[in-house]
Amino acid sequence: MANASGFFSPTVPSARSRIIFPSISLYRPGYCSSAGIFKRVFCSSTVEGAEKLSSGVSPSASREPRLVSKGCKLVGCGSAVPDLLISNDDLSKIVDTSDEWISVRTGIRHRRVLTGKESLTGLAVKAAKKALQMAELDPDELDLVLMCTSTPEDIFGSAPQIPKALGCKRNPLAYDITAACSGFVLGLVSASCYIRGGAFNNVLVIGADALSRFVDWTDRGTCILFGDAAGAVVVKACNSEDDGLFSFDLHSDGEGQRHLNATIRENEASLALGSNGSVLDFPPSRSSYSCIQMNGQEVFRFACRCVPQSIESALEKAGLTGSSIDWLLLHQANQRIIDAVAARLEVPPERVISNLANYGNTSAASIPLALDEAVRSGKVQAGHTIAAAGFGAGLTWGSVIVRWG
Repeated sequence: MANASGFFSPTVPSARSRIIFPSISLYRPGYCSSAGIFKRVFCSSTVEGAEKLSSGVSPSASREPRLVSKGCKLVGCGSAVPDLLISNDDLSKIVDTSDEWISVRTGIRHRRVLTGKESLTGLAVKAAKKALQMAELDPDELDLVLMCTSTPEDIFGSAPQIPKALGCKRNPLAYDITAACSGFVLGLVSASCYIRGGAFNNVLVIGADALSRFVDWTDRGTCILFGDAAGAVVVKACNSEDDGLFSFDLHSDGEGQRHLNATIRENEASLALGSNGSVLDFPPSRSSYSCIQMNGQEVFRFACRCVPQSIESALEKAGLTGSSIDWLLLHQANQRIIDAVAARLEVPPERVISNLANYGNTSAASIPLALDEAVRSGKVQAGHTIAAAGFGAGLTWGSVIVRWG
């Protein structure tokens, strides 16, 4: 089992590799501590290195470390959903189910589904534009775009299409993060690490998925759950004393993959060797991914067991308790999971953010989608502390404690 618990080690230039720096962890805003002692983070200046390289100075000699003491904060959010709304009654016409059966077991009443005239990248761009507008940030000020998705429209990744569509002229780095329903939390943590390391100032984190494309619409156990959407957040560098990402806790367990997956299908014509050693049935047939396969009971047990533990761990690192947070924001998978985790953490229902009934499980989009609605409705306000957690295929799960604004 791999795990990350809010610790990271700064990258040290090779010329100074003989110096050993202690691991540091993110605790209270603006502090990086090891054994209770404040440490500053070192990183190499790549711009200065490029200038010296062009002047004939060797790269190793140019890598002078510079002190970085940065925090990061969430300053803008946005979301977008497809036009087509599918109700539980609509689903009852194609599978043996009903509005009552679905809503009682999941809390879901509607979901949005992409149609032929729409694209996941288009939704992501709409969400990104809204987030940039709220953050009062020009697209050309972006240093990095993280596209958290398990359903890209290009197998090589959809992220580079986002800055292109936004009109970015500086060609910022953009890449996909694949971690299913945990993807957005991993994106936030990744953004904070880039900023704290001194590399970037403005990072756009997008969670977007179109799981409707991988649903077996004859399987009532899965087709009732999923919808399509995109959500985005702008993470901005700030002074360390204004830091808004307090702590995180991340994990994965490949043993649980059998409970939730959409694996590549075996080719009907498998490779075989003839008597003379030649390869038969070549070239192989086109591969494709199966529909989502899920053991609902096992996933439910996993979420109710692991998610509260992860949030409690993150809160402890931040020096907070469940009563200290203003909002609990979980991946919108199932209302019974949300209720069970909130009860375990002793968070009252009025402090739990949920829009599951209207959108279903939108995978990596669910947290930023719910956050955006809560911010724009005035529920979440600047200065509010949020405990957010994602969990899903992999199996992966993680939590992050953040302050909005």
